[in-house]
Amino acid sequence: MEFARQMRADLSRLLMEHQFGVDEVLTKVTILREEFLHLRRYNPIEHVASRVKSPESLLAKMARKGVAPDTESIRAAITDIGGVRITCSFIEDTYRVLEALVSQDDVTVIEVKDYIASPKPNGYKSIHAIIQLPVFLSTGAVPVTVEVQIRTIAMDFWASLEHKIHYKFDGEVPDHLAESLSDAAAIAESLDHRMEELHREVHGDHHDDDAGAPAEIDEDLVVRMWEMMRSAPDA
Repeated sequence: MEFARQMRADLSRLLMEHQFGVDEVLTKVTILREEFLHLRRYNPIEHVASRVKSPESLLAKMARKGVAPDTESIRAAITDIGGVRITCSFIEDTYRVLEALVSQDDVTVIEVKDYIASPKPNGYKSIHAIIQLPVFLSTGAVPVTVEVQIRTIAMDFWASLEHKIHYKFDGEVPDHLAESLSDAAAIAESLDHRMEELHREVHGDHHDDDAGAPAEIDEDLVVRMWEMMRSAPDA
């Protein structure tokens, strides 16, 4: 009984720490989003979602992987307790966001799997990055691992459909549906490339020339600021 109580307390704390880790990543993504909009007048991030595994889901994965019921073993063996999914406009944006995120000083890259450059056999595409960052608690800093998935809108739509079909057939997807999904993945890839080409035709290379450009400020405000400076005693 005492072991069960301690295990429940440890799992609760572990999940709490991973929720804080996810929150840290979401804050970083929000800042990147605002920076791109403010300085480059372009936002490569369309949508952000997050989740932390439920206790039931975590225990089920521990059982499947044969993980010992202690927090250190769980931390070492299960790296997707906390997850953040970033949906971008274009393929190029996925790499840009990844680089901006993992280049931060307090982010340590554990592993990166590029399923965009090398898709899974079923057609799945996404970048999976396992990162570690500190969460500062009252007892000190705790390193927390978070899985970050970065993909385009087309990739996300395909992955969502594939997941629903996979769940519907309990993993045993009929051959004709698996073939159709593979065809759909090829169509999604073609769409990604075509939309990126159209975007470049209209906007160039994602406003790279605007990097560092100031945000738009109302002209009337500038005039009032100038008048205030002229009327100052030491103008």
